[in-house]
Amino acid sequence: MTSPILVTGGTGTLGRLVVPLLRDAGRDVRVLSRSARPSVDGVEFVTGDVSTGEGLDAALEGVETVMHCAGSAKGDEDKARNLVRAASAAGVRHLVYISVVGVDRVPVVSSLDRAMFGYFAAKREAERIVAESGVPWTTLRATQFHDWVLMTLRQMARIPVMPLWGGMRFQPVDAGEVAARLVELALGEPAGLVPDIAGPRVYGMKELARGYLRASGKRRLVMQVRTPGKAAAAYRKGANLAPERAVGHRTWEDFLAERLRQDR
Repeated sequence: MTSPILVTGGTGTLGRLVVPLLRDAGRDVRVLSRSARPSVDGVEFVTGDVSTGEGLDAALEGVETVMHCAGSAKGDEDKARNLVRAASAAGVRHLVYISVVGVDRVPVVSSLDRAMFGYFAAKREAERIVAESGVPWTTLRATQFHDWVLMTLRQMARIPVMPLWGGMRFQPVDAGEVAARLVELALGEPAGLVPDIAGPRVYGMKELARGYLRASGKRRLVMQVRTPGKAAAAYRKGANLAPERAVGHRTWEDFLAERLRQDR
């Protein structure tokens, strides 16, 4: 009998795409959720919280592979610490972690850096915790998802003037393509830090914003603001990009057109 794969963050942007792919591969799935949910069609929901460690021991019982997709703007290092502690005690044989391109190149040294780019520092620390846990592991770094770019632009467009981060570029990737790669990795052997996954094109933030405004029929004045700090400077130099790993296929334009159709 094959052991279930535990997915943290299984109801989030990435996790909800991972779960059906695992089921299609014939694997039983256990999803860690902070609230109780009924189990359905080979997917068992168990109550627990990686932020506090509550419920992890029970959730990991009989599990050999964990896909850690639970991420947030802050606290990723604490989530990783709680998870690897429980995974090590449970004898987990493979921990798969999703990180972000640039964690090793975006310096987060000042309070200003941390305010805007603390996520990179937390992800970097979480990577270290996973790598030093003693649990066999695989880490995949991805560029920003299309979903994140859209959410960010929508927030900026709430006011008449869109304050863009001047000089910054992005290489958005489709969350579904990242999910497929993660599942492939989870079904294989632990591989350590694997090659990055990035979207097919690099865009200036102004280009992304113009595309969003055009597709959504909104009119906004666009203003580029130069963000201070070492982390922002690294971003302007392309530390968040991986043009040599432009292996994604779905473009920002394709994603945007489909998502806005769905939202109408």
